Amino acid sequence: MIKRLYVDNYKCLVNFDLPLQELSLLLGPSGTGKTSVLDIIFALRRLLSGDARVADPDIFPDRTLTCWQSRELQVFEIQAFLQSETFTYRLEVEHQRSAHLSRISREKLEVEGTPLFDCVQGEVQLFRDDPSGRTTEGPVYSTDWRESALARVAPGRSNERLTRFLEYMGRVLVCGVNPPVLQAESTEENSVLQRDARNFADWYRHTLQERPDLYFELKKTLTDVIGAGFDGIRLERVGTETRALMVAFANQADTDSGLTYPLRFDRISDGQRALIVLYSLIHLAGGGGYTLFLDEPENYVALRELQPWLMSLENACGDVVSQAVVSSHHPELIDYLGYESGIMLQRETSGVITVSRPQTKSGDGTEDTIGLKLSELVARGWEQ
Repeated sequence: MIKRLYVDNYKCLVNFDLPLQELSLLLGPSGTGKTSVLDIIFALRRLLSGDARVADPDIFPDRTLTCWQSRELQVFEIQAFLQSETFTYRLEVEHQRSAHLSRISREKLEVEGTPLFDCVQGEVQLFRDDPSGRTTEGPVYSTDWRESALARVAPGRSNERLTRFLEYMGRVLVCGVNPPVLQAESTEENSVLQRDARNFADWYRHTLQERPDLYFELKKTLTDVIGAGFDGIRLERVGTETRALMVAFANQADTDSGLTYPLRFDRISDGQRALIVLYSLIHLAGGGGYTLFLDEPENYVALRELQPWLMSLENACGDVVSQAVVSSHHPELIDYLGYESGIMLQRETSGVITVSRPQTKSGDGTEDTIGLKLSELVARGWEQ
């Protein structure tokens, strides 16, 4: 799991240090960096997969620099706890605003303070795993400053811990479900779910191929949640490589016949599509050991449907799902998760974003006697 994210000089985030738990809820007013946190994780995940360059529009172009500062160096640091070891990944991005140039000035990975990889201005120093737990110096070579050199390291017996970190980052999903753009047809299997989940059909197809045994529990849950005769999901061939995502419903007019009728994924309601994606992220992603970063999952979901999903997510965290970080303004999420898992982001008058826990007790440590829910305290600005 990701224990800590450090960011400096990215949009509104300056010297920003964010501790995370197995289940974390990011809350706070608009403009305090909640979505920016998810954007950074998504950008780092893409960069470390090797399919993006640092100056790409959705990674770290110079327009992401903090506008009220003249510094042109951005710093990102992730601390992750994997198999009883703490990994620290640091990325420093150097910009030249006048020329609209961006490149990686330094990229390094350590485990428990021991170096695994270090790249300075395009010169890589690779380290080999040692049976003692330490490392020894390996090859030195040059690389392209515009992309992650760490992503290009081939897995092998001499760098198993480095590979473990990259594989973990490959299992980080960042998603804000946008049902109107979800595609009903899949032309390929894809392990990367896009930011708005538009390629959910591709991701579902890939995940189901990897772990078909996970489908039955998902179907059982969706039958209870969606109701109205829901009878399952299937991928139907509509071309040589193309599959259509179909949702089957029982014939409500003739329940004794046992017949079902299929609807394309884009013909069911936005709310039903959102629920299918959200529960799939728990049941299918959980089986793959994914870490989930979710942006306002309550959108398109009815109020009575929200708490059962929250309970499923909470129960899955640390077991089926290794970690979940949720960004939301919704009162239901704030009241359900805020007391134990809430992280409050606030903007100071200087523009700096600060991090704190919502305060639900009075200054002397006794219980607050106001009697308001946390969401009501937040709405009034009394949570601190």
